[in-house]
Amino acid sequence: MVEKVEEKKGSVSAVLFDEPKKEEVTLAKNVDLEDYAEPAISDNSYMVLERRYLKKDENGKSTETPKDMFLRVASTIASADVKFDKKADVAALTRRFYSMIANFEFMPNSPTLMNAGRELGQLSACFVLPVDDNMEAIFESVKHTALIHKSGGGTGFSFSRLRPSGDRVKSTSGVSSGPISFMHAFDAATETVKQGGTRRGANMGILRVDHPDILYFIDSKLKEGELANFNISVAITDKFMDALDKDEEYELINPRDKKVAGKLKAKDVFDKIVGNAWQNGEPGIVFIDRLNKYNPTPEIGEIESTNPCGEQPLLPYESCNLGSINLGKVTKTEGEKTAIDWNKLEALVNDSTHFLDNVIELNSYPLPEIDKMTRANRKIGLGVMGFADLLIKLKIPYNSEKAVSLAKKIMRFVDNQSKEMSRILAKERGSFPNFKGSTFDKKGEEPIRNATTTTIAPTGTISIIANASSGIEPLFAVCYQRNVMDNDILIEVQPDFEKIAKDLGFYSDDLMKRIAAAGNIHDFDEIPKEVKEIFITAHDVTPEQHVNLQAAFQEYTDNAVSKTVNFPHEATREDIYNAYILAYKTGCKGVTVYRDGSRSEQVLSTGKTSSSKGDDAPETEIIYETKIKPRPRPEIVVGTTEKIPTGLGDMYITINEDEEGMCELFVSHGKSGGEANAMNEAIGRLISIALRSRVEPKVLSKHLKGIRGSNPVWQNGELILSCPDAIGKAIDRYVERSKKLNLDFDTNINPTVVKKPHSSAEQSELLSELCPDCGGQIEYESGCYVCRGCGYSKCG
Repeated sequence: MVEKVEEKKGSVSAVLFDEPKKEEVTLAKNVDLEDYAEPAISDNSYMVLERRYLKKDENGKSTETPKDMFLRVASTIASADVKFDKKADVAALTRRFYSMIANFEFMPNSPTLMNAGRELGQLSACFVLPVDDNMEAIFESVKHTALIHKSGGGTGFSFSRLRPSGDRVKSTSGVSSGPISFMHAFDAATETVKQGGTRRGANMGILRVDHPDILYFIDSKLKEGELANFNISVAITDKFMDALDKDEEYELINPRDKKVAGKLKAKDVFDKIVGNAWQNGEPGIVFIDRLNKYNPTPEIGEIESTNPCGEQPLLPYESCNLGSINLGKVTKTEGEKTAIDWNKLEALVNDSTHFLDNVIELNSYPLPEIDKMTRANRKIGLGVMGFADLLIKLKIPYNSEKAVSLAKKIMRFVDNQSKEMSRILAKERGSFPNFKGSTFDKKGEEPIRNATTTTIAPTGTISIIANASSGIEPLFAVCYQRNVMDNDILIEVQPDFEKIAKDLGFYSDDLMKRIAAAGNIHDFDEIPKEVKEIFITAHDVTPEQHVNLQAAFQEYTDNAVSKTVNFPHEATREDIYNAYILAYKTGCKGVTVYRDGSRSEQVLSTGKTSSSKGDDAPETEIIYETKIKPRPRPEIVVGTTEKIPTGLGDMYITINEDEEGMCELFVSHGKSGGEANAMNEAIGRLISIALRSRVEPKVLSKHLKGIRGSNPVWQNGELILSCPDAIGKAIDRYVERSKKLNLDFDTNINPTVVKKPHSSAEQSELLSELCPDCGGQIEYESGCYVCRGCGYSKCG
């Protein structure tokens, strides 16, 4: 923990204690809980807070309420003012900080919510570590990675300094194994550290496009399950883009001696990047020369990498301290007109900038090198969430030029105002120590407190807490299903849509369920046209519109913008190629794409979708015009019993057949009884009635497979999602076995082909695309996986 910082020209030195102080600050002095309004917490927000954020005792029981937590965070961060002014009115500042957090107008990043005022005290979301070209330095970084992940942070690395595979190693007279091999060591360290069950480790791995191993790197995640704890991005140079434009070759540079190691045709390399991104979403790309063009402290070093989601370019040993203003909360209504409340937004920007600067003072950094570099540059990243909610309130379609124009106006205001506030703080507290020689160090320029002030970060979990749309993303869905206790399903409805539906009289529970199943509102005649035009979801937005909106925010953002450019399943490689080129031409600092269904397991499905393998066959639908009486069960039937493991224990599934084919199914759970066995008996009886009513088994298995429970398990390399999923798979396997034995029944079944068992690495990847907490479906946005059901976020 840093006790004292001495500012010098262009540098910072610190006196360090060996160990941080181990104490928890519950609330600031003279704080009375009754003086603070109770926050309006939705059921979903409370569930997320209770699972992931509230303090717990040794038995896992929460020892604070959301109100307690918000006040703990507000009072702790406000207390930093005393460092600069012994007479500071901490109580008044605590009220302001509490108000904007408890009203969900501003949210800091997750580690600040979790750890402010607590023993761990680590408040940063992510870090960048150097990886130097020697064995000692590499494994020192592996150790540092483990310490950071233990504290709840994510890490970014550039592996571009490492010599290529096959290159000579003078000390051993051997050859190097190359950067990709060492990435696996970092991946293994991440897998080992569980971060206390609050945040899973996440990494960004970057390699320059002119590194001799670039082709190996591009393919490093082609096989699903490889480097499962990494996002990867290629660092694209301006020279490469120039060669691509001219259809020329470009040089590969050996980082060991900086000599030319060969040439590649730029188009061949770019086509490979595009092809892999089309196939599984990776690698992404970052425009590394553009990152350094806007590096505020070029004399301190070059930017080599970003944090795991790509929005925060950082120097080695820097950390990011992020927070987001909820734009859905900055409107005012006069009569029937809704407009942005610019005065309120200004006040929020000022207090948020103040809040984030205080975070740097109170942070307990996991490494002394990080402590020193973070305090020397004092970078903060104030961003926004709820942009889609704001557009809805203003009745502006997300996929419109008006939305792009508003994005620029809002972000210009946030950026300018945050810098004005940073200059006010500099007058009171001093500029950041590396101000001398920075891009701010110009004649006539006022000192500034923070080297950067703005970032557009993904807001996966904190947007769920705030009941806001994520970052600057469009709505993923207007209505979606959420798993709750005992696998019950609730339909979550976007609040503004629910209000409008009720005001206009077309709301019904049945309609909301049908919208959740369909995934959009296009084909519902009950919904007025003007409503459909406003409630835009991700796949209503073309890739070009995604990129243009990202570029609009990037124009007035110091750091970078985390956003996913969504593509439909049928998108071509050329479509992705064009999006990458557009991102470069419009000034983006990087871009991440995701083609729907491009992974072996769909990330989030809101209804009927095509197979990820391209199966466009329509769903079988059986319509009976008269009532059906099931055929009677014969006295003698034949069949098999299969044991399948499930999250509730071993399940025994018996399938019998008569002369016509499958006729009944029974399910039991070993020696267990109670409600689980009762439900399984009911499912078995209903399936049996359906089979004897001549419903095709493939229809039954189709509707059972894919139902997700809270504890998915593996059986011989196949993922069993739940008890219904196990039954569906058992039906398919029975049909397959019967077909192989040439049994004469239901020859039109066209059974599902039994897949080759997944490797352990593939199992890890598939499980990473299921929510590890609730087993629900998770959403891919802003370069990260998020569960809207329970609040799990892979990246924080």
